[in-house]
Amino acid sequence: MDIPETVSRTLTEVGPRLRRLRTERGITLTALAEATGISKSTLSRLESGGRRPSLELLLPISQAYQVPLDELVGAPEVGDPRVRLTPRAGHDSTVVPLTRQPGPLQAFKMVVPASRTTPEPVTHEGYEWLYVLAGRLRLVLPGHDLVLGSGEAAEFDTRVPHWFGSTGEGPVEILSLFGRQGERMHVRARPGRRRKPDPGGGREAAGESPE
Repeated sequence: MDIPETVSRTLTEVGPRLRRLRTERGITLTALAEATGISKSTLSRLESGGRRPSLELLLPISQAYQVPLDELVGAPEVGDPRVRLTPRAGHDSTVVPLTRQPGPLQAFKMVVPASRTTPEPVTHEGYEWLYVLAGRLRLVLPGHDLVLGSGEAAEFDTRVPHWFGSTGEGPVEILSLFGRQGERMHVRARPGRRRKPDPGGGREAAGESPE
């Protein structure tokens, strides 16, 4: 059966569009292959037009780029490279992906409902860093039952039983940085410690002995 000219032209434009989207985001074929499970050679042929696009190939790529499937297939020649931040439901919370490219480190904004108050610890691969934007977050870890307020942060290995939710006082907004394979943040600079005034007229660093 002959393919209509409009469909054939659309399929021909998919490869260049995929290549442009990847280069605009500075993503290598190797990184995209790791994120999608599609071999590097197949991705290369898909971008060059040597492999016809199929739903089986485009769906994982769409998920990795966090863009709608129709944007990969039917976007204009010069598309909008911005990520559409589309909220999705996850573990009874609202999750908004913030990361623009695939990779082991991902950032999310999460809104935890006030009804999520019963601890149900889980374990999985990874390492997580949480920062509370608004509300009061309850975090349960082995040997710890903490309540974090706005401006407070916590980090933990997700291979240990963990749970976080609301204290019941209202919903909680948090920022989550998650390393799927246990990656952790590397702090390269820290602010200097503020000095407390010495009632005796001298200067003393907080927590340190006078010079």
